Amino acid sequence: MNLVDKIKVLNNYLQTKNFNKVIEGGKKILKKIPNNDYLLNLIGMAYQGKSQYLNSIRFFEESLKQNPNNIAAMNNCANSFKAFGAFERAKELYEKIINKDPNYIRAYNNLANLKTSYNDYNGAIELYKKAIDLSKKNKQVPTSTTLDFMFSLAVAYQGFNKIEKSKEVIEEILSLDFSHAGAHKLKSSMIKYSNENKESIDHLKKMELLNDNEKLTDNKKIDLFFSLGKAYEDIKSFDKSFYYLNAANKLRHEKYGSNIDNEKKLFEHIIKIFEKINLEENHSDIPSKKIIFICGMPRSGTTLTEQIVSAHNDVYGAGELVYLQRVIQKNFYHDSKLDKQRIKQIKDISKNIISTEYLEHFNIYNINQNVITDKAPQNFRWLGFVKLFFPNSKILHCSRNSKDNCLSLFKNSFASAMMNWSNNPSDIAKYYNIYEELMKFWKSKIPEFIFDVEYEKLVTNKNDEIKKILKFCDLTWDEKCLNHEKNSKTPIKTVSAAQARRPIYSSSLNSNINFDKHLDEMFKILK
Repeated sequence: MNLVDKIKVLNNYLQTKNFNKVIEGGKKILKKIPNNDYLLNLIGMAYQGKSQYLNSIRFFEESLKQNPNNIAAMNNCANSFKAFGAFERAKELYEKIINKDPNYIRAYNNLANLKTSYNDYNGAIELYKKAIDLSKKNKQVPTSTTLDFMFSLAVAYQGFNKIEKSKEVIEEILSLDFSHAGAHKLKSSMIKYSNENKESIDHLKKMELLNDNEKLTDNKKIDLFFSLGKAYEDIKSFDKSFYYLNAANKLRHEKYGSNIDNEKKLFEHIIKIFEKINLEENHSDIPSKKIIFICGMPRSGTTLTEQIVSAHNDVYGAGELVYLQRVIQKNFYHDSKLDKQRIKQIKDISKNIISTEYLEHFNIYNINQNVITDKAPQNFRWLGFVKLFFPNSKILHCSRNSKDNCLSLFKNSFASAMMNWSNNPSDIAKYYNIYEELMKFWKSKIPEFIFDVEYEKLVTNKNDEIKKILKFCDLTWDEKCLNHEKNSKTPIKTVSAAQARRPIYSSSLNSNINFDKHLDEMFKILK
């Protein structure tokens, strides 16, 4: 087999996500042609596919060293920097690409995606529009690519609370491609289906028609099934709702499996590591900013809580962040496990490198306030680190009726592989149980450091509960917190976008009773 054919084989492996074959085969060929920028870029893409971003950056940078004009490698390198959380480096590269080649359309879209990561939605929206405009003018750009850009714009409008503009873009997408299940799903999240509302029922019927399309990909089916499940629940047709929600979860489980065993091992490992660590001996170097960490089970009310707190004049709502987890993985992991000795060593260094590295991520943001919310639900895993290295922070732990919480997880689709345990009802309940065990452990170690925000109390007695939350966070009273739905300064990037933009409502309380007969096994597993 000649060299060209070998590289074609590697490209095929990349397309089928057989990343190890690409890396193994690519490195063998590199021994014969060590300075080939195309091959270096290819290996970098394989590492990127494995989420090994530092390795991918190393190969992309070597590719660019050999050929500084390799725009594809530059774009890929920027994507890896973005995924790794190095936003400023990513921004520099995307802007460099646009300067070199103003017609490289994907750079506009990628830079827009980056800007949403640090809440520059105005900048992102302009870039999405530019990408759409360029792609429509370029006959060689597939319609599917243009639709991807349009969908990103619709999501940005929704996250930025520009609902009508989002709906306009969605309708344009569906006029061009009726089978765009993502657009149907986004539209369904903004509709309250009702038999009295003809427009909503018409959309439900259209989704049912689309369901008969045998050419739908698995991912489109998943989006469509979740949308139909939501629509039928709205009109109180709970058996049909469960039918579609169950079909969506089964398909996701078949495609992506479950990581529940890994999560259980991690939680047990965290408890073992922190059992004999004195969490009262926190780092003496106090961070310059106060972080309010809002955590808990996903779908427990974390987005609602952040919208309430970040409505306060003195608070910047940063949204759902990965920075804490990345800093922990970088500094405390060795051979894929937490290193207890590293925790002690870093705590004894005079400079608080953990809070410093964490806060460096905010350099690219436009933040005037000294208080920042970090609403990553699963930060509940890292509360020991928060106590040691962010002693001036506040922890708001959101909790909810376990059955309602698990049902809500069953009803929603999550893009992150970290959430693959949510693709199976039994695993959802198992995860809830190990989460409760870990929270019980943290509360035994640092009870005064954690404030419980109970969803049921918050939605039934919001005035008193909001006052308690603000008092715990050492924030003065601000009337804006009572009207969180008017808070457009904090974008919402999660599946909670539509619900969290509504005034507080109690209709979701005890919603599990509508699905009790279908999810009996899941509910029985809950402790």
